[in-house]
Amino acid sequence: MGRLENKVAIVTGAASGFGANIAQAIVREGGKVIAADIDIEGGQNITEQLNKSSPDSAAFVDFDCTKKVAWEVGLQTAIDKWGKLDIVCSNAGVSYRRKPTAEVTEDEFDRVMGVNVKALYQAVVVIVPYFEKMKRGVFCSTSSVAGGRVRPGQGIYGCSKGAVNNLIQALAAKYGPSGIRFNAVAPLRAPTKIVGVIQGEGWKDSKEEWEKFGKTVPLQRVTTMEDISNAVVYLISEEAAFVTGVILPVDGGRLAV
Repeated sequence: MGRLENKVAIVTGAASGFGANIAQAIVREGGKVIAADIDIEGGQNITEQLNKSSPDSAAFVDFDCTKKVAWEVGLQTAIDKWGKLDIVCSNAGVSYRRKPTAEVTEDEFDRVMGVNVKALYQAVVVIVPYFEKMKRGVFCSTSSVAGGRVRPGQGIYGCSKGAVNNLIQALAAKYGPSGIRFNAVAPLRAPTKIVGVIQGEGWKDSKEEWEKFGKTVPLQRVTTMEDISNAVVYLISEEAAFVTGVILPVDGGRLAV
């Protein structure tokens, strides 16, 4: 029996990157997934893959995580298809090209704060009342090491992830008595689409560049997709039943140096 047997989860940003890997890990552990993403083709593709590996394990929802109605549809889809919702993985995230904060446009600011912070708020507004009735439920957000130690040129992005960290801890304190747990994982740089956006011009997505970066990490490598999905599976499973309010760095020790 898998660690998430018969658990039902919404995973945002499920079409690619961490989200796709988290969705795959949940299904491998016996769970069901609402694959939520604005990338319709990518979301449908990952849903098809999941259902091939495990029939009736996934459903796709065209999902703008910044909108309350998307969370309402996601919750209702989970209930209609599998009778319940147990887990929310608020994973979708965006950034902008690395640059001084004074050069960040208002549109960029609004988009980063919307997807990275407002989405979690909307999830709480819609899902927490349902979890309170159930007297249980789990949230796990994808934060970033930038939420604890932001680098130059990432000010607003780091600010958004710092907000996620603070909100997760506040929510854990508030809703723990209701049986609802809130945690987050904080990845280091990993081979996802957002890396190229953050690094901007001059960044070379090459084996040599990744190896060079890996040497700056105490454990001498960069974060993998599996590092993140393994951490998420732990935090949303019953193995972590007494774990809440945790921002778990999955950074190979980078924040320690």
